[in-house]
Amino acid sequence: MSTLITNIAELMTQDLEHRVLRNAAVVIEGERIAWLGSAADAPAADDAVDAGGRAVLPGWVDSHTHLVFAGDRTAEFEARMAGESYSAGGIAVTMDATRRASDFDLTRLAMARVSEAVSQGTTYVETKTGYGLDIEHEARIARIASTVADEVTYLGAHLVPAGTDAEAYTDLVCGPMLDAVRPYVRWADVFCEEGAFNVEQSRRVLEACRAAGLGIRVHGNQLGEGPGVQLAVELGAASVDHVNYLSARDVAALAESWSAWNPDTGTGDRGTVATCLPACDLSTRQPLAPGRELLDAGVQVALASNCNPGTSYTSSMAFNVATAVLQMRLSVHEAVRAGTYGGALALHREAGHDGDGVRAVGSLAVGHRADLHMLNAPSATHLAYRPGMPLTYGVWRAGARAR
Repeated sequence: MSTLITNIAELMTQDLEHRVLRNAAVVIEGERIAWLGSAADAPAADDAVDAGGRAVLPGWVDSHTHLVFAGDRTAEFEARMAGESYSAGGIAVTMDATRRASDFDLTRLAMARVSEAVSQGTTYVETKTGYGLDIEHEARIARIASTVADEVTYLGAHLVPAGTDAEAYTDLVCGPMLDAVRPYVRWADVFCEEGAFNVEQSRRVLEACRAAGLGIRVHGNQLGEGPGVQLAVELGAASVDHVNYLSARDVAALAESWSAWNPDTGTGDRGTVATCLPACDLSTRQPLAPGRELLDAGVQVALASNCNPGTSYTSSMAFNVATAVLQMRLSVHEAVRAGTYGGALALHREAGHDGDGVRAVGSLAVGHRADLHMLNAPSATHLAYRPGMPLTYGVWRAGARAR
């Protein structure tokens, strides 16, 4: 079954050529993009959708979320808005509520959050464990996450539970807990920050997880300058996320990690993606991550929602894109790219085509997965020009219309 989507005013491909096509069309065949180009040259298909002069871009790739949780942290948010500073301790509140929730309720809640994200144009989503913090509950969360998300990350090293020795807990994260979650996860993460895990503990976690065959990523430099970025680059992490407080040395290290990568061909050695989480920055009243400085230095940047109950209870990638344009000084094209191709790059899903059977996400090209986001607007510029407006008109996820 093939579907022709035609009369597209602006098709922002976010492919390696950064093409923006006018008066365009796309043909979807099964889960893949079979053709794209000028609407005047479009081939016939089994079915047709008239875009009505709307814009189409890749579906959002949300590479950093925490969707499997129960409970509410409204009181914490209100206190923070009244002037209290953010600390990592609120994670324990969510941990208690999540441990008490049934499998059914956790699954139902997570599915609803994924559905909300898809309804706003997100077509590929990562989520993490990290609200169980013991063997039983981390494994349970990993199993549930694997049924609702496209990518699952092990974050047993989210916080040291109260009353637990930090070194003993780190041993648990690196050993029995890792063994328990391993069947359900592709990635591992660590909160390398004051009040969470120090650099030595973070290194142990990442090295153990890498030895177990997992890709690695880091929560770092959120609350102040720290070792997270340098550790991520040293160990070849796929991404370091938050990156609010960066020294010149941190920016240089991230840029150097991309020195063997050719952005024009998408080949060479990937570096460490800097993932900015602007909705979280606003909620925690931290300075916005220096996305403009990072891009200018040659760092590959992603935008993600960090959807979680404490510091960023939103899955709206459009909100993050608008914030990146209006307050972080990214262009519309750069911000959309960070929320699509950048997220895919952070998850090592930016490449793939008909020949290898692993379809790329985050960009629109023949052979890539047919993840499309149609806006009720003639161009992607409206995402920032009309911030906060519900602009998602249609969503195709792996070739199937999801909205």
